[in-house]
Amino acid sequence: MTHYLISFDDGTMIIPEGELPKVAEASMEVVRQAREAGVWVYGGGLERQRASIVSPDGTVTDGPAPETKAVIGGFSVIDVPTREAALAWAARIAEACRCPQEVREIMPDPTA
Repeated sequence: MTHYLISFDDGTMIIPEGELPKVAEASMEVVRQAREAGVWVYGGGLERQRASIVSPDGTVTDGPAPETKAVIGGFSVIDVPTREAALAWAARIAEACRCPQEVREIMPDPTA
């Protein structure tokens, strides 16, 4: 099977005041279903903070890079047989989280 990264832009998840518990419950239900289906690998939300950028020479700077407008707010990694299956899981996550999801295939580990 193939791993897919499903993620969302931090700025797209705008939850009305008082609705966060419902969104959290709905998203945890999708995670539960993915676990039961045997496709869940890992996922989580990311703290709202500036990233640290580490250059090849070891220099550390604050990020994201100035030209970057989108910042990942959360992600899921799933293991499914097809892109269509990944898109179907992304649709469930998008509904639960109330924001669009980006789906990208993770390249296989060449040493595995």
